[in-house]
Amino acid sequence: MNLPASFIDYTRALLGNEEYEELAVALQQEPPVSIRLNEKLGALSQNAGAAHSSFFIHHSSLNKVPWASDGYYLDERLTFTFDPLFHAGCYYVQEASSMFVEQVLRQYVNAPVMMLDLCAAPGGKSTHARSVLPEGSLLVANEVIRNRSQVLAENLTKWGHPDVVVTNNDPADFSALSSFFDVILTDVPCSGEGMFRKDPVAVEEWSPENVEICWQRQRRIIADIWPCLKPGGILIYSTCTYNTKEDEENVRWIQEEFGAELLPLDVREEWNITGNLLNGEGEFLKSFPVYHFLPHKTKGEGFFLAALRKPEVEEEENVVFSFSKVKAAKKKDKKGGAVTSSPVSKENRTLAGSWLNSENAERYALLAEEKEVKAFPQQYMDELAAMKQYLKVVQAGVLIGEVKGKDLSPAHALAMSASLLRQDAFDTEEVSYEQAIAYLRKEAIALSETAPRGYVLLTYRNIPLGFVKNIGNRANNLYPQEWRIRSGYLPEEIRTF
Repeated sequence: MNLPASFIDYTRALLGNEEYEELAVALQQEPPVSIRLNEKLGALSQNAGAAHSSFFIHHSSLNKVPWASDGYYLDERLTFTFDPLFHAGCYYVQEASSMFVEQVLRQYVNAPVMMLDLCAAPGGKSTHARSVLPEGSLLVANEVIRNRSQVLAENLTKWGHPDVVVTNNDPADFSALSSFFDVILTDVPCSGEGMFRKDPVAVEEWSPENVEICWQRQRRIIADIWPCLKPGGILIYSTCTYNTKEDEENVRWIQEEFGAELLPLDVREEWNITGNLLNGEGEFLKSFPVYHFLPHKTKGEGFFLAALRKPEVEEEENVVFSFSKVKAAKKKDKKGGAVTSSPVSKENRTLAGSWLNSENAERYALLAEEKEVKAFPQQYMDELAAMKQYLKVVQAGVLIGEVKGKDLSPAHALAMSASLLRQDAFDTEEVSYEQAIAYLRKEAIALSETAPRGYVLLTYRNIPLGFVKNIGNRANNLYPQEWRIRSGYLPEEIRTF
């Protein structure tokens, strides 16, 4: 790897000669591979009678990512594309350093919250946050680039938690939602220095001029979204870069511009996390708690994080979002708009409700929108209405089913949602590895002659993979077309869980 001369000069001056040389050596090495396991699948496996599935036995022998409860390092990179468990949402491939976000949520978020992940695609931090947020929280995952927002929605669907909204908006679009969120994660676009050994393009695109563009853009993003954070709320600021312009200097700017309080985190010495690089160590470090992950010290890529609390203000100074405006708009639309009947019949709506387990179904409203039936948490219906009024909502809650002809066809999202799907709502059929790959390629599936007719939930190693409609001589593949494995061949060596 040929590092840019200006990067070498700046980083050497920042770290000192000895430490820079250690970093340079680390950047020439292969990056570690890490994953996070999906907590939903332990219960799924046990419910299916597979408590001793090899998947759950295997992970116990892996080295843990010490700052992440479900994070693990792999000894080698798997052929993830050809692992059905990857597509089933059993785990997410995520860079280990970025899993440190968990520490902020676990140490400072102890009650249900509304959280926004502002720059969320492809979904690593969103799926992680959704796993560790207190029950009853709602996560809004946003991505400004349209095609990346679709990838974000796919990954969150596979992760399977129902209390999620996906939006496709610029940070400035959130301006109407004053004091709306309790927690905002801003993993801001940066110069990407921390990704050098994973992404050669990041090295090619790096320049001092790009660093200047990045730190200014980062401040604009924070300025746009800050009013949306409730007084007393928490902003998590993170980058995948080393330089202080995008890191410490921007955090100091947030403090000075908005009166934010920097929040210290309890970290263990053996994690080898580096503190403030701006003004050295000593007492200033204690009063300026920020966290650098440097590849020669921590097992992961370059990463930076700071947690800040928005100051409490007097009630008369606080501009709070008014839900009365949303309710008034809904009444106006209902009064003046044309009345259209939903293609979803009462019978199909009842059928959709019967597919949900009784334990959690009461917490969710069934929404019939066009030909679809969705489940969304009752307690956040007003917040959803507000977001629909001001934002482009890509996905909200869980799609339960879609009307096709006169029938209601179960949606793939329902198969992925372990907390909503009633265990005995559908007949199941266990498939082999070869059948699972064929299904994920959206090829025709041949089931056994004894397989039940109608909608069948396929499982692989007792984990739900998705639905087919078995009509006897064949089974119609209901896997989402846009998610299919496009490769028509298998690698010579396949490494899966």
